[in-house]
Amino acid sequence: MTIPSPARDAAKQNRRNFERRMGAVEYRLGRHHGGDNPALGNAILNVVVDAALGLPLFIQVRNYLSDPQVRAQVLRQILGQLPDSGRIVIVGHSLGSVIAADVVRRLPVGLDIAGMVTIGSPLANGSFEVVKLRDAMKEPPTNLSWWVNFWNAPDPVSAHRGVSSVFPWMVDFRIDTRALPLPAHAAAEYLSDKAVAEAVGYALYGSRSKELAIIDATDDIPLDFSEHLALLALRYAHLVKSRLAGDQRDRFLGALRHVQATAVDDITMRNRNDGRAVPTTVARLAFDLSDAEAPLPEPAPSRHITKDDAVLLLSILVAENVIRPFEISIPRDTWQAAMEELTAEMGLGTKYGTDVFAATRRAEDALKSGLNMSWVKWGALGAGAAAIVVATGGLALAAGAGLAGAAAITSALAAFGPGGMIGGLLTAGALVTAGGGGIAYGLAGSGTSAETLEAIVERKLAAEIIRQYQHLDSDPTVWQVLTDIEIEVRREHERLDEFSDPGSPSLKELKRKIESVERALKYLRENDLEAGVLVSDAQDVPSGILTLNRE
Repeated sequence: MTIPSPARDAAKQNRRNFERRMGAVEYRLGRHHGGDNPALGNAILNVVVDAALGLPLFIQVRNYLSDPQVRAQVLRQILGQLPDSGRIVIVGHSLGSVIAADVVRRLPVGLDIAGMVTIGSPLANGSFEVVKLRDAMKEPPTNLSWWVNFWNAPDPVSAHRGVSSVFPWMVDFRIDTRALPLPAHAAAEYLSDKAVAEAVGYALYGSRSKELAIIDATDDIPLDFSEHLALLALRYAHLVKSRLAGDQRDRFLGALRHVQATAVDDITMRNRNDGRAVPTTVARLAFDLSDAEAPLPEPAPSRHITKDDAVLLLSILVAENVIRPFEISIPRDTWQAAMEELTAEMGLGTKYGTDVFAATRRAEDALKSGLNMSWVKWGALGAGAAAIVVATGGLALAAGAGLAGAAAITSALAAFGPGGMIGGLLTAGALVTAGGGGIAYGLAGSGTSAETLEAIVERKLAAEIIRQYQHLDSDPTVWQVLTDIEIEVRREHERLDEFSDPGSPSLKELKRKIESVERALKYLRENDLEAGVLVSDAQDVPSGILTLNRE
């Protein structure tokens, strides 16, 4: 091994940089497709591949996998043909894909891999585990820019799946050569596919663009939080629009024209009042709404942000109506496909977008809320938020790290108000990230409906599930906030239950609130997301007393 695994902080930075490059490749080529066979189907396919290894045709494969001397000579033969420094592109077919993964961390230190393309790979099969290769490649090597694997459904060697189940940090793509099983595995079939050629060409030459870009040399100002949030929502809406057709597309486009024009006008007016210029990326979205033939400018692809920062932004965006106040029923699959493209643009990969929707669905199921991404119910946050702010004197708007500071959120809400697309996003962001006793007290109060509480708790839970899916550190404040909410809601229930009628509407609302918080806490507890506790060093503790300290 010539390429060592980096230390913790360096490993995190390496992974972040790798995912940014991987997201750029995925945005260029299309969406991730790792195969979706059930476990039983995978087991049967594994048996088929294992049986095939016994055929004379695969004697070279058996030798490489079972004879250390043959493997060593193969690796030496490859390394002897390589330069000591520079950049190379690796293309590995069939057993060659196994050797490619095996040789990556044995390359000369001065040699970087501009891109690795594997085709017809059997790496997902357990029989192709070469000397703990999977353990050695748990994280992307520092000398690898990106790795794309192509698989073909009729190919028996790829066994109807990619290899991201083994190496989750790389990307799989399914291609369709429409060939019989044996030709489907041929390298010529894979290399003649346009997507494979695109990947190889991208590794060799980078962008295909030959256009000259005229750069405006004037100084521009960076986007603030509200502007970034608005552009992200508008970009998401445009990606949804591109997937619609017929009357639905026409209606959505009409609504989007109004929303975009209003958002740009609101930002322009807010900035003018604050004595601040309008960023170019916002100004270019302006158009004459009164001119029905005026083209609608499309926002540029979203800028890259870290996975940690994206959790709250996207968990809020997925549940917000980005064409508020208009309401158009669109299939969930369409929203998800747009989210996957959005996360690919952001350098996060399409799987991040898939995980955002999967986490939302799982949070809905855990709470049994029946919200089902209903814009009407989530939109109730506008009125519910006002009640909470009044009840707490603004204490609920203590936004957490990773989204924006409390002062920025409060100032933006004062400028844009709780209504409209921008105000709705800001309100949701404030409430979902709020902590402390203020939010708990506000949600327990009679002025806040059970649906509002469910929406907020569901978003907090969904954000934690996204972190779990993406292998990010859990947010310890979520457990604390939910337990604070539970305490306040139970206290309010006990106060009213003593004198109110048993079936009174207020008690029913409080019981529904209690059930929602209990289900959220139960999910966190059962999925190892509970705030940790440690037994303290017991040497100074009196007999019979057990002290618990929160981690």
